[in-house]
Amino acid sequence: MPPALNRTALDRVIAVINGKGGVLKTTLTANIGGMLANNGYRVLLVDLDPQGNLAEDLGYTDDDRDDTGRALAQALMFGGGAAPIREVRPNLDVFAGGPALDQATAGLAAKANKDPDGAKLAVAHLLEPIAGDYDMILIDCPPGDETLQTAAVAAARWALVPVKSDKSSRKGLGAVAARLDAVIGVNPTLDLLGVVLVDVGTSAHVVQREAREHIAELFNADKNVVFTSTVRHSEATAQATRERGLLVHELDAQVRKGPKWYEIRRGDAQAQTLAPRTASSVADDLQAITQEVVARITAAEKQEALA
Repeated sequence: MPPALNRTALDRVIAVINGKGGVLKTTLTANIGGMLANNGYRVLLVDLDPQGNLAEDLGYTDDDRDDTGRALAQALMFGGGAAPIREVRPNLDVFAGGPALDQATAGLAAKANKDPDGAKLAVAHLLEPIAGDYDMILIDCPPGDETLQTAAVAAARWALVPVKSDKSSRKGLGAVAARLDAVIGVNPTLDLLGVVLVDVGTSAHVVQREAREHIAELFNADKNVVFTSTVRHSEATAQATRERGLLVHELDAQVRKGPKWYEIRRGDAQAQTLAPRTASSVADDLQAITQEVVARITAAEKQEALA
């Protein structure tokens, strides 16, 4: 039997979760982590998704270091440690995900029949010994895998929930609430950091207001449960970042360094490919989300210290 968990060591673990796919979970995980690392935080990202899309966002797909989740799956099924990929960016380490995590799902589901709490706490036991090496740990949860989602939130102090503003997308929030409730017995300190509206139109003010009201009602909270900042829709930026293996702020920096339109027109320079001008706006959105994540956690920690 594993030793009792030191929950304090996991106070900066965030599970990025939604029961529905296509709501920018991986985008938020990669870009929040990348921006924090770029600002001097020591960051660990955990890719719990068998799709392994975090590799595309960070540009290590087909890299020799990408084991498609084998090391992570083995650690979750059999215990013991696993080494993340070091320095994917300065200050940024990553546990690679991928198809091998399907084995972890099967293994943990079988374990749950004999040791349900042990199965739920597999990610927590993996992270606890190394959590002190990092200032922030973000877990990218799979959209439809109940076993791995449960293990992720059982390890986390905070849940961060991205959601689109339309009614269909908000349906996944019910599953998230149920998943959080299911682990309170083994993770009583788990709390909702907030809900992030993503892929929104910049002028859809009424839609945003209605979405905030519905989300607050679902979580029995006030409208502050929804982040002030949002992430706007930009298909061009999303495609460009994954094509290049760049984070949005890195793509934005590349665009800013690129040739001016008049240089291209004069023939003095060639136009960049896959370099949308919307990268700057989306980078600003993600920077604002990152700042709000830090602000919310810092405020909560200060409040707990005074209690």
